[in-house]
Amino acid sequence: MPKKILLIDDEEKLRSLLARIIQLEWEDIVVVQAGTLKSGFQLLKQSEIDVILCDVKLPDGNGVDAVLTIKQLAPEAEVILMTAYGQIADGVQAMKNGAFDYITKGDDNNKVLPLLHKAFEKVAMAKKLQRLEAQVGKKYAFDQVIGKSKGILEAIGLGRKVAMTDATVLLLGETGTGKEVFAQAIHFESPRKGQAFVALNCSAVSKDLLESELFGHVTGSFTGATRDKKGLFEEADKGTLFLDEIGEMPLELQAKLLRVLETGEFLKVGETKPKKVDVRIIAATNRNLEEEAAAGNFRSDLYYRLSVFTITLPSLNERPSDIPLLVDHFVGIHAQKLNRNIPQIAPSYVAALEKHAWKGNVRELKNIIERSLILMEGEVLDIDALPYEIGHPMPGSGKPAQLTLSAMELKHIQRVLAHTKGNKTEAAKLLGIGLATLYRKLEDDTNH
Repeated sequence: MPKKILLIDDEEKLRSLLARIIQLEWEDIVVVQAGTLKSGFQLLKQSEIDVILCDVKLPDGNGVDAVLTIKQLAPEAEVILMTAYGQIADGVQAMKNGAFDYITKGDDNNKVLPLLHKAFEKVAMAKKLQRLEAQVGKKYAFDQVIGKSKGILEAIGLGRKVAMTDATVLLLGETGTGKEVFAQAIHFESPRKGQAFVALNCSAVSKDLLESELFGHVTGSFTGATRDKKGLFEEADKGTLFLDEIGEMPLELQAKLLRVLETGEFLKVGETKPKKVDVRIIAATNRNLEEEAAAGNFRSDLYYRLSVFTITLPSLNERPSDIPLLVDHFVGIHAQKLNRNIPQIAPSYVAALEKHAWKGNVRELKNIIERSLILMEGEVLDIDALPYEIGHPMPGSGKPAQLTLSAMELKHIQRVLAHTKGNKTEAAKLLGIGLATLYRKLEDDTNH
């Protein structure tokens, strides 16, 4: 798209001269002109303008004051003010109002083109960031949650409603149902979407470090605290903090979290003066917190504060009709990641996945599909690429020896080892077992 500039000046000859100079500098530029602020504002409403070059003294107002209105009508546009009588106070106020620069006519003529170049560069960068933010928002929005089943659509509907509020949200569901995906979607469809989304798995940090991770610490507050550290509450200020596995949080820390939720204040480790933050909390757990509270393992007052708005995510076993959609989605993602063509998906492959009992839910399905794409041979993704426990009949009497469970398991291990070029550590990761277990299974085969 061509650059667009608006000239607002009541001197027609000066406007025409500036327009000519600008058009000689940029071939792909559109210059529009206005003799008054009123007509300039009208042009801003009708067209997307990149830069406004505006006189300070105009028949119907002052350009310094007009900057505020211009920035309301065109927030991404940059404003350069021109005046015949430069005054420091006017220049300072213009910059406070959001002007890009303030120049004196005549004395600063040689500054106009370089300033315009800088202003256009700033606008271009702002537009690029806006596009990137839009892409990020789209990537994490509810439109990216895959599924058409009743349970998932109900959860999405609730998520969209609560997203536009600042209410604390508690996400419930089995491990692997996509609670962090939902938390991100709530954030990116909320008024806080331009601010930070910070996530913490409470079970992944030791009890001793969790307080410092959440609230930060000051130098010397404990052994090893050699410098001040910001906590996640500070990092998430004005944004969203997602606390996964909240049921694993120690009781003494639960009291401190409750204080933040009630007052918006917290204390860094080793500090006596509280800090104020504006953070939205989204928590998640696979535990029944009501039962945990009754058993004394979780504070009941914190539970009631967290469960202002609760969304339960269905397990994959409760939404088998979504499996074909999820397969298509994850095959596309992992094929691109593995730098290979998207394969044809055999109906038998999908049917086998639909019959499986998904203990690990969507996360397990995603991992299985990635492993299938690594192991598949040819251009069709079929059940031969699945782990031996999915989609293969149990061996019975009269079956060939090679179809015994141990033989099928060994065949699968050998295929994974072939893919990793003999790297047993990498093979163990892909198989989801420990390295010692892999060695034992290979040793058992040698002994037999």
